[in-house]
Amino acid sequence: MASRREARDALRDSERAISDANRALATLEGERKALQRDSKALEQRERALKKDLAAQQNALGRVLEARREGGAPDALRLVLSGEDPAEVARKLYYLGHVSRAVAAMVDSFRAGLTELAQVRADTRQKAARLAEVEQAQRADRQRIVVERAERRRVLARIASDIRHDRKEIGVLRADEARLSRLVEEIGRVLAARPPRGYARIERVPELGSASGAFGDLRGKLRLPVRGELTGRFGTPRDAGGIRLKGLFIRAAEGQPVRAIAAGQVVFADWMRGFGNLLIIDHGEGYLSVYANNETLLRQVGDVVAPGEPVATVGATGGNQESGLYFELRHLGKPFDPLTWVDRK
Repeated sequence: MASRREARDALRDSERAISDANRALATLEGERKALQRDSKALEQRERALKKDLAAQQNALGRVLEARREGGAPDALRLVLSGEDPAEVARKLYYLGHVSRAVAAMVDSFRAGLTELAQVRADTRQKAARLAEVEQAQRADRQRIVVERAERRRVLARIASDIRHDRKEIGVLRADEARLSRLVEEIGRVLAARPPRGYARIERVPELGSASGAFGDLRGKLRLPVRGELTGRFGTPRDAGGIRLKGLFIRAAEGQPVRAIAAGQVVFADWMRGFGNLLIIDHGEGYLSVYANNETLLRQVGDVVAPGEPVATVGATGGNQESGLYFELRHLGKPFDPLTWVDRK
């Protein structure tokens, strides 16, 4: 029994580690893309500055050359020239105007040089950070390879136990009871909090996901992942007497799992029977449950928008095939998600 428990703990630790590494990798990928966008913008700014500075330099050179060839007098010689005072005043005014224009051109040129130096420094900084991010990505990818190999070894070691557990009514009931207790505890905690304004979160336009108060979304929701619906609410599980309290959607590993509506993540961790599990509070006593994920992309406290990726599909928790187990609950009680989904 002790060795069996140790093997299950090893599976939990391995699947957690894979989720953590993938989440870190996704975060780094977001930063890498932002750095590349910033670097491209800096390159464009540097090219524009170089072009502008070259034009300013040519213009300044022409002005100075014209003054030199024209023998433009300085203010002191004009005053001492003995010319008509009105003519002197006119020339002094013109001289002052030209001098201010030249000074402004010089100041603008110097400012451009300063900005160019700053842009080049920013470019070097972004390039250095990009190199760090790419190095960290390589390390995370290697960590994922190692952890996946470890998970395969653990699964091979306890495969017969997993197959046996999936046929044991007592084990399945214990898993369901564990999730129900968790949901009840979450409900008690949420009941003590002030209402959240999740409905005000803007939807993601390109995803076309529903937005608004959750109670108004019946018939408007979309399933959180694209795939084959192989397990429906209320249908028997592997063992007699146990019926699904949600849906199982078979899908390819790594496919994004999206939040069905605006909300806040209230649970994100590994749970026996459900693998990497994520629960979102949508307000009004409604929770959505996403299980068997390979990666949990969001953590407790994160506020999510409708259609936002919150996890990736996997086969964690001893699940035999890749896919998402999905539940909807109201005041702790599960109900058929398909009655709330837009079938079009």
